[in-house]
Amino acid sequence: MDPDSANPILLYDGVCGLCNRVVHFILKRDAQAHFRFAWLQGEFAADLLRRHHLNANNLDTLYLVEDQGRSGERLAVRSDAVIKVLRQLGGPWMLAAAGLKIIPRWLRDWGYKVIARNRYRIFGRSDRCLVPESRYRDRFLDA
Repeated sequence: MDPDSANPILLYDGVCGLCNRVVHFILKRDAQAHFRFAWLQGEFAADLLRRHHLNANNLDTLYLVEDQGRSGERLAVRSDAVIKVLRQLGGPWMLAAAGLKIIPRWLRDWGYKVIARNRYRIFGRSDRCLVPESRYRDRFLDA
């Protein structure tokens, strides 16, 4: 599937229990099917991150890609990615995003890194990237 460059793409650790829960959270609240998803372990993410001179093996970071494939392509990382996702979900999630934005980035990212470091122990880990439900499969770039 060729991703629509107008749709933001969430790059996430496909074997992480927490990351998969976050993806399901977004899928259930994204009524307009705005977001697309790609596993950090997949070719799509590896190619995109290489273009940005980032390490595709760093699975501790969530990325939100905006304007993919365009000259203005940009990545939001860690807590900034979370805030952008919440904003784009709209409704009450915009308030959560505003609340997080008040916290200084260094503190938000410190908290993010603490959770990322412990996510497998707390939320579990799969042996392979989970296949999305068939009704969502077209939104996953590596499925």
